[in-house]
Amino acid sequence: MIDLHTHTTASDGRLSPVDLVARARNAGVTVLSVTDHDTVAAAAAADAACRQAGIDFVTGIEITAIRDGLDVHILGYFVDRDSPALNAFLAGMRRQRIDRVREMVHRLAQLGMVLDADAILVPVLDDPEKSIGRPFIARALVAAGHASDMDDAFNRWLTPGRPAFVPRAGAPPADVVARIHDADGIASLAHPGLAGRDDWIPDLAANGLDAVEAYHSKHDQDATARYLAIAARFGLAISGGSDFHADEEHGPSSPGAVTLPRDCFERLEALAGRQRGRRAASRASASGSTTSSS
Repeated sequence: MIDLHTHTTASDGRLSPVDLVARARNAGVTVLSVTDHDTVAAAAAADAACRQAGIDFVTGIEITAIRDGLDVHILGYFVDRDSPALNAFLAGMRRQRIDRVREMVHRLAQLGMVLDADAILVPVLDDPEKSIGRPFIARALVAAGHASDMDDAFNRWLTPGRPAFVPRAGAPPADVVARIHDADGIASLAHPGLAGRDDWIPDLAANGLDAVEAYHSKHDQDATARYLAIAARFGLAISGGSDFHADEEHGPSSPGAVTLPRDCFERLEALAGRQRGRRAASRASASGSTTSSS
């Protein structure tokens, strides 16, 4: 089993990196990527746990880009998790997330639902490497009795057009793809069936997108077939995974519930190797130019 889309407590997942890897091992996963939102904070611990469990680990991330006011989720794979440029960019994204949570909590208070913003934000105030988002507010609404479950909280208050929704700030998709490439990674469009904007894929491909997530827990067979065909049309590779959060509202009950075929994974690996080679050659060329002109 190859699962390249999972989340931990470093963002909106419910399991620690170590516990996630244990669940993955028990499920029979052989290749795992942790793709937390706008952070690689869990990567080191997950990598170490995978080594002990005999699982191949792929450093990943899920970055939220913005186009026409809509979220576009871009997965990055094989990224250099120690990249200073990438980590500075992600730190800015996480600060924007905190500001957004505070504004949504403020709007809820104006609607008569008073929540403690600092209590909601405790995980990221204690550890700025972690990432926070709307699910944390939804859980607080449920705990306070303002919603029956997380779906109810989102549907009544937290989705576009609802009273407490605050649009996200973020970089355009092409910029996010470039950031992933600069960190030696490859970029895949996450769960395109949820976005429903297939018309954006040609432009994304022209701006460096490497792959499309055809295999996903919210894609039925027809959707998967459609994205396999679209990927073939535009010369894109294929990624896939469960999008496991250990949270009933997100769907799959186990990592590995959706698995990527081995040949698709091997193509991603090959693309990543070529990307690292191009970046290394570019850096060597730049270094040589600097040396010769000094």
